[in-house]
Amino acid sequence: MASTVSLIAGIELGGTKCIALLGTGPGDVRAQQVIPTTDPATTLAAIEAVLDDWAFDAIGVASFGPLQLGTGAPDYGAITATTKPGWSGTDLVRRLEARYGKPIGFQTDVNGAALAEGRWGAARGMVTHAYLTIGTGVGVGLVAGGRPVQGVAHGEAGHMRVPRAAGDTYAGWCRFHGDCVEGLISGPALAERFGCPGKELPHDGPEWDLFVHDLSGLLHNLVTVAAPERIAIGGGVIAAREHLFLRLRARLAESLGGYGSLAGYAAELDERLGPPGLGPMAGPLGALAVGLGAVGA
Repeated sequence: MASTVSLIAGIELGGTKCIALLGTGPGDVRAQQVIPTTDPATTLAAIEAVLDDWAFDAIGVASFGPLQLGTGAPDYGAITATTKPGWSGTDLVRRLEARYGKPIGFQTDVNGAALAEGRWGAARGMVTHAYLTIGTGVGVGLVAGGRPVQGVAHGEAGHMRVPRAAGDTYAGWCRFHGDCVEGLISGPALAERFGCPGKELPHDGPEWDLFVHDLSGLLHNLVTVAAPERIAIGGGVIAAREHLFLRLRARLAESLGGYGSLAGYAAELDERLGPPGLGPMAGPLGALAVGLGAVGA
């Protein structure tokens, strides 16, 4: 008797928009709806209005964070102290459990996208790989052995601090850390730093020199810590500027400095560092991957 694949309602919560997806994978997306991210009450009600019309076996939630992922914590399933105004303390999982009574998988948006890349995308078959998103915020999802890397909390590598470029005195946008990487290169940071949204900056403007400098600092640290087999970078800031990958690879190779086993890694950056194999669908499909994980699929 043929086995049936669970039908998942995936919810990707982003800082600017949310995407609800019904399906089982990239070859079977049966419905998709985009919902603007405003305040929690309005946004979640709009998502529930979509899900109310769907039949599904489980829910996958891949959300911007920080999140409480500890299942034994009293606030499990909630967004914690976030830079997104009004969203700190928003309880996602218990609200959805009470309404639908279905199994729910819960992960950060970047961990979800990383899991999707490992299941269906450019990291398929790899043991250790990473996904970065650069949009309203900067997030890093790191997967090892098929599971997101996590200690007492999920990582926040987008908030690491890196050496600043000479003469760069921008204080940073992050209200928690100022000039962490998110505070320097996220969409809101670029708009504040340069006086216009990133999409309006000249294609080869000098502003991108600072972007490459700051992002390559994060990549250097990520590679020296984990040496992922592949690093995918997505999100709205870089999606239309894939020419920056050439510069990022060159800067990262220079930064690694031919050290030890990383000399070979640097020589393979054309294959190691690039856009997600699933393209802009890595995030939404990440929610499906998280939901499939909740039912052991």
